[in-house]
Amino acid sequence: MSAEQGALLERTYHHSRFADKKRLVDLKKMKGAVISLAFPTLNEEATIGKEILVIKTELMDRFPLIDEIVVIDSGSEDRTCEIAAGFGAQVHQSRDILKSRGTYRGKGENLWKSLHVLRGNIIVWIDADIHNIAPKFVYGLVGPLLENDGISYVKGFYERPIRTRTTLSASGGGRVTEILVRPLFSLFYPELAYLVQPLSGEYAGRRRVLEQLPFSVGYGVETGHLIDIYHKFGVQALAQVDLDRRVHRNQSVQSLSKMAFGILTTFFNRLNMYGEDDLETRLKEFHIALSVQGGVHEPVLSQVPTLERPPIIELEEYRKKFHPDF
Repeated sequence: MSAEQGALLERTYHHSRFADKKRLVDLKKMKGAVISLAFPTLNEEATIGKEILVIKTELMDRFPLIDEIVVIDSGSEDRTCEIAAGFGAQVHQSRDILKSRGTYRGKGENLWKSLHVLRGNIIVWIDADIHNIAPKFVYGLVGPLLENDGISYVKGFYERPIRTRTTLSASGGGRVTEILVRPLFSLFYPELAYLVQPLSGEYAGRRRVLEQLPFSVGYGVETGHLIDIYHKFGVQALAQVDLDRRVHRNQSVQSLSKMAFGILTTFFNRLNMYGEDDLETRLKEFHIALSVQGGVHEPVLSQVPTLERPPIIELEEYRKKFHPDF
């Protein structure tokens, strides 16, 4: 085992290590940290209210660990924004942030734009579809950053059961990780293969690092972050925290196929930075078109977002806001 591999394993924690929330608040004050929590959303009315309520009640009202809760929405057609605002979150439409830079639909786009409206020097992002939300999903990610100044980016991991209409299987989630990303990391970046769930939607980082990273607007944002941090700051900047269990909305196989394609594109774009060839940007899928003669397989070309936003610190308007003396 290399020293870098061992370092990542040594920076693997259980959330219970950080359960003393008063201690975290004291660390936050001592270090002058400002902590922002953001949810990227699209049609999450079923879960967003509970998530905001649980986190705000425990980690803002009872223990002042989080300084702001913000929703960055991609144009929800349900009551996501209304519910989020009603529970005390600031709500922004992604299309209204940095309007001169245009807009794209995608989680990575929301995360990138959130850096322009959040005021924290520590940023926490968690998904808005968690059914078993608990404060540990936030304090578990913040804890390593407050304890260790050498850590810059913290990933959550957990058991991921598969939810059906009637049952909840004990395991089976994280399919794209196990089938695609872990083999790729094992081959190309073995140090990163020590991350239990590199694609998890719950992570936190320091602004001074995040503002230097490109952001894939779509599914590849997490993969891109990890590879870029590996190259720019080293695996020693990473940590991971066991959050026990996460119950959420599982994706269809077709959605997972699009996700895998977006991740692969980001992955090979990163290799392309070091001399690889250009890649196709459309995913070829086969759908079954039903007819009286039976199923007919028809190829469908899906355009999966592969555009990347530049490091936000390169934007003049961002530097004027956060680095006026740059």
